[in-house]
Amino acid sequence: MKISAVFGTRPEVVKLAPVFWALDGHVQTIHTGQHTSDAMARDLWTLLEIGEPDIVLELDGSERGAKIGEAVARVGEVFDAARPDVVVVQGDTDSTLAGALAASVRSIPIVHVEAGLRSYDRAMPEERNRVVVDHLADLCCAPTETSAAQLRSEGVDARQIIVTGNTVVDAALRMMPGPKRTAEIVRSFGLAHDQFVLSTLHRAENVDDPVHLRAIIDELRTLPMPVLLPVHPRTATRARDFGITLDEGAVRCVEPLAYDVFLALESACALLITDSGGVQEEASIVKRPVLVVRTSTERPEIMGTFATLTPPGARLGTIVAEWARDIGERRVALERQPCPFGDGAAGQRVAEVIHSLVGAAGA
Repeated sequence: MKISAVFGTRPEVVKLAPVFWALDGHVQTIHTGQHTSDAMARDLWTLLEIGEPDIVLELDGSERGAKIGEAVARVGEVFDAARPDVVVVQGDTDSTLAGALAASVRSIPIVHVEAGLRSYDRAMPEERNRVVVDHLADLCCAPTETSAAQLRSEGVDARQIIVTGNTVVDAALRMMPGPKRTAEIVRSFGLAHDQFVLSTLHRAENVDDPVHLRAIIDELRTLPMPVLLPVHPRTATRARDFGITLDEGAVRCVEPLAYDVFLALESACALLITDSGGVQEEASIVKRPVLVVRTSTERPEIMGTFATLTPPGARLGTIVAEWARDIGERRVALERQPCPFGDGAAGQRVAEVIHSLVGAAGA
């Protein structure tokens, strides 16, 4: 059995790692180079114990459409040489789309990990990507029953849908530092447990719009507690282009963090402010409230419990001030809320699905 996995961003690597663990390394890993910054990949392969990618592509195009087209062609060349029995893709990135398209035109079976998510907002590139990939996939690994129901409503054959849970739970549970190490990490940033905000920003709708980015930073800098902001390379570039100072007021900027360090800080913060899908999921694992700075989300399972949705603007500060008044009670209430994304065995279930697909194809 030959398995190829295509990915290009740090979140994809984190979420595919549990699948690689379950497959015991018997997979060809293809990195499209979508995230090329050292800061976004530093020590990730070693930390997750998966080894460096077998193949790393260097794409020349700068415009998104050109990059996707080039990625499809280059990944296809790898498939022609390797002749995989199945291709695994994860999530909703341009790399996910490229891998699925390259496999589809060669009639190679596709397994889509984290299938069926919908924000119902086609202005998001990620939404268009995930819809296309779901309908190309031969097997859709839905993280929740909500996602599975969405796929069925779109006409995806129920026999092609498996509810596996979300592999982020597997990764977080395995990589989460213990209490002593977490305390050391918090102190190393000059912070106190339950007395700081952890924030991330990277989505185009926020950081590519100078009005939105300035509105978010203006709110963060006036919050009543320190805000630790690991700065995504895209955010750093846009802020510089727009003349927006990030490290001001309550905001403390740092380089992108190792995954285990970030998990420790998530588990120790008072609350999270983010536009990241993965951080929304992780909030339900570490039992912390998360303010999602977006107009829509593809993770409705945590809305009204762990998460609140708000667009950029003054309401961000209003919500944080409200939460800060009863943050202890809020945290106790969240401890009683189950994580809706699974039990930490999703990677094993996905691996079993891959084996079954290849076995059926060879029968």
